[in-house]
Parts: sequence; structure tokens; C-alpha cells
Amino acid sequence: MTTLIWGAGAIGGVIGAYLARAGHAVHMVDIEADHVAAMRNTGLHIEGPVETFTQVLPASTPEEMSGTFDCIILAVKAHHTEQALDQLLPHLAPGGYVVSAQNGLNERVIAERIGAERTVGCFVNFGADWIAPGRILYGNRAAVAVGELDETITDRAREVHGLLSIVEPDAVLTGNIWGYLWGKMGYGALLFCTALTPDSMSDAMARPEHRLVYEALGHEIMTLAASQGARPIGFNGFDPAAFLARDAAGMTRAMDVMIAHNRKTAKTHSGIWRDLAVRKRKTEVDAQMGIMVSLAAKQGLSMPVLAGMIDLIHEIEAGRCVQSAELVDRLVPLCA
Repeated sequence: MTTLIWGAGAIGGVIGAYLARAGHAVHMVDIEADHVAAMRNTGLHIEGPVETFTQVLPASTPEEMSGTFDCIILAVKAHHTEQALDQLLPHLAPGGYVVSAQNGLNERVIAERIGAERTVGCFVNFGADWIAPGRILYGNRAAVAVGELDETITDRAREVHGLLSIVEPDAVLTGNIWGYLWGKMGYGALLFCTALTPDSMSDAMARPEHRLVYEALGHEIMTLAASQGARPIGFNGFDPAAFLARDAAGMTRAMDVMIAHNRKTAKTHSGIWRDLAVRKRKTEVDAQMGIMVSLAAKQGLSMPVLAGMIDLIHEIEAGRCVQSAELVDRLVPLCA
């Protein structure tokens, strides 16, 4: 079976290179023609503290693609999900399935288009950055999980878990993939907040004057998760129960572990920060965090800190302000 990886950036690129090196048949798709040319000519260079190697890969732009595939791993930015589905669905074989190796709750979007029975959930938290055509920084190992949306354990979930275990040997096959995805939403909200500043993820979260903001963001997301009947799972320091209960000691421990975890990675800043500071492009804030505010409104829940943070990200995207620790100061009064 050939695995089609749609989106050969940071996450998709690492997955594809590791699978191909292990002898699995993969085909890469990316919209950047120069990146595609590099992968199939000189190879995709994975670099960083985890491992360094170069892997030549079959690769195409969406316009060049032909054929159908049983397994498509979708690894595009959350706000490009709908467009990617339009392009990839003609290449999904009858009975095939899509694995969402993305940030956010994109499994909901995919399942609405093709059905939950053709959608496999995936949680990826390792750090990676697209550096240049044919170059990806693999900054650190971290939690990976795979599971069916209906929480059953199936042969295809085992198959995907086997593939991702090549990338992350400690990958988990889970009957609670939504728990991992909602846990990532809480953790992700904190990382979006770090992108308001020029600081690294660890330095931004370590500012004592901003601790209330990070605690409030975690609490708002975990409260929404509880209203959705989710059972969030903690990872790499994030403690869903502590943030839900606003347990001061528990949140302090969690923040300390998250700060320490992010100090050990070569990926010092989040992908959101990189979109704003380096690539000067729109972030995933609406596709990831904006939908949280919409879901909360339907439940009658207020998310003032999250909504305020989203507004500030929009201000940076529009060029009306620059990344600064003072932006997080504006969120402090909303934490009461």
C-alpha cells in the first residue's frame, strides 16, 4: 500500500521521510513547487537534535497528482483543510480513509465531508519547522496518538499506529482520541498566547506577570471540553484536571513542566509565532481557536481571555501592531 501524504511541510515532511527511509511506499504532495522539486531530486533533508538524514521522495504538486490511495495522511494547516479536501478526495480510493495529522479539531471537518467511518483521528505534538525548500527542522520528540473517532480499536487504526510508531516509538493507540485532541486544544491555546510576544515559548510562559493569562486560557478550553463531554488527556506537562478545577498548585506544576519541556527543544518558538514573525502570513487562529469561541457561545459559555487573544493575533496579522509582551498585559484584566 502506498501512503499519500498531503502537505509535506513540518509534520508531513517528517512523517514521510521516516516512513520512506523504513522502506514504506509513500508519495508526497505539496503546493510549493520548489519544495516538491527538492524532495524528488536532491531529497528532503531532516535536521536537528533528534536526527539528521536526507531522503529522496516521490513528490507532486496537487495539479500533477493521479491515481487513488487507500490511506491519505492530511498534514496541512487547519485553515487549509477544506481546500485540501477538495483536491485530495478524487484520489481517495473507495473504502479508503483520511488521517488528520493536524492541529485542531479538523477530524470534525473531515468527517462532515466524507463520514466518520472514513476518518481516523491523529494527535501529533513533536516539534518541527519548515525551514526552506527541501529542509525541515525536527526539533524534538513528543507525544503521538492514533484512534478511531468512535473510540473502537480497529485493524486500520493499528495499521496507522504502526506507521507512526516508526516516527515516534512511544506512539499510543487509543480509544480516546478526542481526549488527546481536546488536551491539545488547551495546550495549543497557551502556545498561541506565546506567539503574541517575540519570546520563546518557555520564556513567554515563564513570565510571572502573565501566569494568570495562561491559567485562564487553559481553564476556558477545559471548561468547554467538559461541556462537550470530552475526557481530555494530559501530555508533556499539560494537566487538564488542574486547569479545569483552577487548582493553583496543579497549574503551577503543569506550567513548570511545560516550560522545562519546551526548553529542551530546538524548536524554540511555536509555528504560530513563525507564521507571524518569519513567514508573514495568516495563522491557524480562526480554524483552531475561533471555533472554540463559537462552540462556547452555543453552550452559553464565556471565553473572554481566548476571544481577546484571538483579536490580538488578528491585529498582528493585519499589521496594526507588532509582537510584544505588552500585548499579553492587555489580557490580564480579562482574567478576573
